[in-house]
Amino acid sequence: MNQKPNGTQYVPGLLLAALTAGLSMVLGKAVPILGSSLFAILCGILLNASQLLPQNSRPGLAYSGKKLLQYSIILMGFTLSFQKVTQLGLSSLVISLPTISIAFLSAFAMGYLLKAPKILTALVGMGTAICGGSAIAAASPVLEADENDIALSMSTIFFFNILAVFLFPFFGHLLAMTDRQFGFWAGTAINDTSSVVAAAFSYSKAAGEVATVVKLTRALMIIPICFGMLGLKLLGRSKQDREGKQVALSKIVPWFIFYFLLASLVTSFGWFPSSWIPFCKWLSQYLMAMALVGIGSQVSIQAFRKQGVAPLLIGLVAWLAVSISSLLLQHVLRI
Repeated sequence: MNQKPNGTQYVPGLLLAALTAGLSMVLGKAVPILGSSLFAILCGILLNASQLLPQNSRPGLAYSGKKLLQYSIILMGFTLSFQKVTQLGLSSLVISLPTISIAFLSAFAMGYLLKAPKILTALVGMGTAICGGSAIAAASPVLEADENDIALSMSTIFFFNILAVFLFPFFGHLLAMTDRQFGFWAGTAINDTSSVVAAAFSYSKAAGEVATVVKLTRALMIIPICFGMLGLKLLGRSKQDREGKQVALSKIVPWFIFYFLLASLVTSFGWFPSSWIPFCKWLSQYLMAMALVGIGSQVSIQAFRKQGVAPLLIGLVAWLAVSISSLLLQHVLRI
């Protein structure tokens, strides 16, 4: 008889993430131009590359990378007013919606030129357009993608996520962008929520808050796009194939975003003690650092070597198209 896991398998990895996050926050204070987020993801990458990472720490690090980032964002909701969140979110749609379309169009155009598999192309496009690995995970069952396509698309998106963490703050300072401008750029042009957080908070706390709200608004587009994909797929099937086809709502809807909004509402109504907000900000930053350590520890140089050129080229073209169009739209719309 199999015993259910009791959570103890996460302890070694969570302890390692907690210690490394503490070190990252100390380093972030010493070198504020880089910040704790950048140090956290770097420490995670170095831990994995050193090949000294204990095997029993991997479950906890994976949990840290997936769940603690969500918890840190929910905590951040208690530090932001609902009015600010909705205002930023709605104003970002004029950039998010066109760039989502551009990401898909550029990915499919490059995929067509390279004669790449359609499902692989769709997954890379989805990851670039919406929110990286989360979008790929949500779309995979809808598209009935195999493990190889999922692994290749995830690796591609992750590569550009790591690249963005280092390049975006550099170009942001080079272009003398304000915190708001950089927040909008990072939130609309960087693939994964974790990389948005790492890049934007290393730029400034204000940029980080803006980028997080913009990114979460963009992430909600997972829902209509996944259901749209499912509808198109089912239209091409026979009636017998369509019968009984179900999609788990829990796999598509990013529920933590709604908890973030609820936390923001609680603060706006004055139900959250203002004296707790400084601690809430610190805890959110600490959990974020723990999450980024976990995410960095998943980086595998060998995986990038094995994946071939086509997915990288599709991802590169889509990523550049989104990054440049986001900047141009900000300039034209004077946001």
